[in-house]
Amino acid sequence: MGEERDYIGRDGEDLRFRKGEPRIHPSADLKETRLGRFCDIGPRCLLREVTLGDHSYFERGGEATYATIGKFCSIASNVRINALAHPLDRVTTHKISYRPNEVFRFLGVDESVRAARREDRVTIGNDVWIGHGAVVLPGVSIGDGAVVGAGAVVTRDVAPYAIVAGVPAKTLRERFPSEIAGRLRALTWWDWPPETLFEAIPDMQAMDVGAFLDKWEGLKREDER
Repeated sequence: MGEERDYIGRDGEDLRFRKGEPRIHPSADLKETRLGRFCDIGPRCLLREVTLGDHSYFERGGEATYATIGKFCSIASNVRINALAHPLDRVTTHKISYRPNEVFRFLGVDESVRAARREDRVTIGNDVWIGHGAVVLPGVSIGDGAVVGAGAVVTRDVAPYAIVAGVPAKTLRERFPSEIAGRLRALTWWDWPPETLFEAIPDMQAMDVGAFLDKWEGLKREDER
């Protein structure tokens, strides 16, 4: 797709592309987490059993546990993804009932609580923007292209390209008409190779969404022939 240009250096390297290794701030704490290319993890972030797609990033103070997050997601400061639930059906909600080993010898961790939390994994699509200080509760799914307002508490699934805000979060409006949103999801631009993205970014900057779709849907059809 797009116009071919010569960006090859003297050593044969394609000069358009920077190295794709993730950037992780020294103060961030990650365990059992997989990061895609060009991911950026800011200061004091805490990630546990998270999968993060290419080009997605966490600003400072973000936390996520048991979550699958797509590509090109923008996660602002102090966001909490999968704010883990405490057991409500026990005598106490306190961790003494499932992590007694922190106080007593001979009483181990109750693995059933951890297993239940893992089953309530959060799933976030591609091109999702989550605003400052938002909280996403266990088991929630957020669709491609959605926007979560600052300070929102997301208690239920969010549709693709919906804008939600509030406590609990409610839909304010759609980013685009359903026909445009459907075409964007079908285009799956977030899966394009770097060479195609390089050519498409100037059009993302200059064109409205309809014109961009008209052009790049056509180019995609030509490329598939």
